Amino acid sequence: MLLIFSIPWLIWRLGRTDYWAPLVVVQIIVGIVLGPGMLGRAYPEYYQFIFNPAVIGALNGIAWWAVMLFVMIAGIELDLAKAWQHRRESAVTASLALGVPMVAGSVVGIALLGYAGWVGSKALPWQFVLGVGMSCAVTALPILVLLLEKLEILRQPIGQRILRYASIDDIAIWGVLALILLDWERVGRQVGFLLAFGIATILYRRLMVRIPHADRWYVALIWLAACAFGADWSGLHYMVGAFLAGVVMDAAWFDQSKMDMLRNHVLIVLMPVFFLSTGLRTSWELGGAAVFVAAAALLVASIGGKLIGTHIAGKVLGWEPGEAGIIGWLLQTKALIMIIFANVLLDKQIITAATFTALLLMAVASTMLTVPVVYPRLNRMRQLIFRTT
Repeated sequence: MLLIFSIPWLIWRLGRTDYWAPLVVVQIIVGIVLGPGMLGRAYPEYYQFIFNPAVIGALNGIAWWAVMLFVMIAGIELDLAKAWQHRRESAVTASLALGVPMVAGSVVGIALLGYAGWVGSKALPWQFVLGVGMSCAVTALPILVLLLEKLEILRQPIGQRILRYASIDDIAIWGVLALILLDWERVGRQVGFLLAFGIATILYRRLMVRIPHADRWYVALIWLAACAFGADWSGLHYMVGAFLAGVVMDAAWFDQSKMDMLRNHVLIVLMPVFFLSTGLRTSWELGGAAVFVAAAALLVASIGGKLIGTHIAGKVLGWEPGEAGIIGWLLQTKALIMIIFANVLLDKQIITAATFTALLLMAVASTMLTVPVVYPRLNRMRQLIFRTT
């Protein structure tokens, strides 16, 4: 825990990396460095002493609960009502911003099918290709919120527009993940879970509006644990259950300032453990060059696909010159949600550790590029900040 909390913070603070690498990105990078592919290879005895099985087991337990909380909060913060008010614009932008990079990423996935070491042992070809494609299309909504705050546009019209697009894509991302994880041998159990979840949601929503405000936080945590357990039992994944638990809750049930504090506290207190445990899962068995080449191809597919998609949307919707580029760069932010998505694929053996490492490197690089690219563009186009559509 001393390593987890001290090293990233010191690098971030003393190195003043915030402009191009927020603290969460530094934490992810440090997790990779402390993993078996780097620290484990350079100092194997020290690595085995620090990260012995008992320690890894304890860290994983903390990490699982941290990421469940984080995904639930992301689900709660989805504002579908606003998306419905601007449904044409939101639907056009979100579908193109998701669909084009997913196709581009799937092309890279198809290319990787031809080489050994990338496809997980339990993956069908379509599951692997779709998983890689969707990894390139993911927008990390919680990280996007942090970057919009840093750019001072979170509460401005353009910030709210971008959040609408990302919110719609978030639902699609988890829906695709559920499709990838669909197990025909246990499809009856999965259908049973979804039916039970639908009925329980009706009862849960009726309960939440009737109980005191202070009790809602505790009941929400009980609901989170129940949904995550049910999804995992059915053969989906506890992370799918965590997102479902959040998305059926109304943000209005909770004090927004307290919800913001909870998200920030989870990021500060718990999520660094998840970042480290993620780093411990990286692998360079195929050789560093192969992993970096794959990561570069995925990065091009991710950023290029997102920018092409938003530029097409801009043409259809009549945006001003330069507007599509700003929106596209912000929507291509990856980090947390893509890492969570890739963790699920790795858990279910859809991808290998080498593919996971390439996806992780792609997520880190795409997130680090966002603020340096967007900040000067926003300064040149301040009038965009206040446009509502």
